[in-house]
Amino acid sequence: VVTATLAVFACLAPHLGAWQAVPLTLAVWAWLALCALRYERTRPVALKIGPDGLSVWGRTGALLAQGRIAGCSQWSGRLLILALMPEQGRSRTLLLAADALPAPIFRELAVLGRRGAGA
Repeated sequence: VVTATLAVFACLAPHLGAWQAVPLTLAVWAWLALCALRYERTRPVALKIGPDGLSVWGRTGALLAQGRIAGCSQWSGRLLILALMPEQGRSRTLLLAADALPAPIFRELAVLGRRGAGA
């Protein structure tokens, strides 16, 4: 956030002047800070693999997504993309990096994803 804010100031200051660039730079900083906060709040931190599907939980303990695994795409052993289909509503996409999970869990999710995509 800080680096991006300084870059905005460095771009605006020569054109507007230093004092006129400050309010716009502060507005960009506030916007970036809010986006970073929103990202942190909605980032998954816990997965629960159950017999009826997968549930994804956030930092605050809120349920972010839940449903059966309806589709899967895997890029080598590094990235797994799962489509979760809830009982009602539209599907949610979940991207999982291999280094974010223990290897056995990543493999289990990949197998469940392939089974769910084939069903």
